[in-house]
Amino acid sequence: MQAINETFYISHGSPMLLMDETIPARAFLQKWKTDVFPRRPSAILMISAHWDTEFPSVNIVSRNDTIHDFYGFPEFMYQLKYPAPAAPGLARKVKELLEASGIERVDEDRVRGLDHGAWVPLMLMYPEADIPVIQLSVSANRDGMFHYKMGKALAPLKEEGVLIIGSGSATHNLRTANRNAIDDAPWAVEFISWLKDSLLSGRYEEVNKFEEKAPNAKMAHPKAEHLLPLHVAIGAAGDNAKAKVIHDSLRGGTISYASFSFTSLTPPSSSTSL
Repeated sequence: MQAINETFYISHGSPMLLMDETIPARAFLQKWKTDVFPRRPSAILMISAHWDTEFPSVNIVSRNDTIHDFYGFPEFMYQLKYPAPAAPGLARKVKELLEASGIERVDEDRVRGLDHGAWVPLMLMYPEADIPVIQLSVSANRDGMFHYKMGKALAPLKEEGVLIIGSGSATHNLRTANRNAIDDAPWAVEFISWLKDSLLSGRYEEVNKFEEKAPNAKMAHPKAEHLLPLHVAIGAAGDNAKAKVIHDSLRGGTISYASFSFTSLTPPSSSTSL
């Protein structure tokens, strides 16, 4: 299996992304295999904002159930399934890599399936559901630097053709969203502009400390869990990785679908098999 040189952060927004054709990010994800990442990965590691645990956790399961962890949506959405194969061997390797990096505790979850932060975007990106998927949690009680170091520990997985994707939202303050909004909120525009400029300029240390450095950080993220997958993606990309904006749109005045790729400037050293 050919090694992978990129990692990604996807803003998944609302579960209605699956059905609402007016959401620009929907078309972006549907064109993932043609316009963004045409290669077929050996497996996918999703770091989802919707799995928040005290200690990092990985789902070591024999099959992936579909978790409908959202409320108040059309009934048919609760019937949707994303039956991607599991990869317990890869999940155990994730645990081993994190433990070897010095993290004091990494938990195993032997029942958890894929939450909507994973399967909603994947249903658009890889609708065939034929690529093995595993999930890794975030720990909102830890900071961006902790998650960046998690990503660095997971970088060797790219050598095995594993696609590493952080799934969250570049802004996530649902109380401020207004589906009928005509104009974008200035605070959201300012935060996203800072985030894009910081990433494109390679100021990853500032991004890892966004709660101190970013304008309107608390408005953009009352809790940090939806940005923490970004730090993992940056860390897994490797030192001096080059960032690129692969999608940029705002909905409801405040909800950003900004998504990014991170490409290592050091070519993969080898090709291996899982």
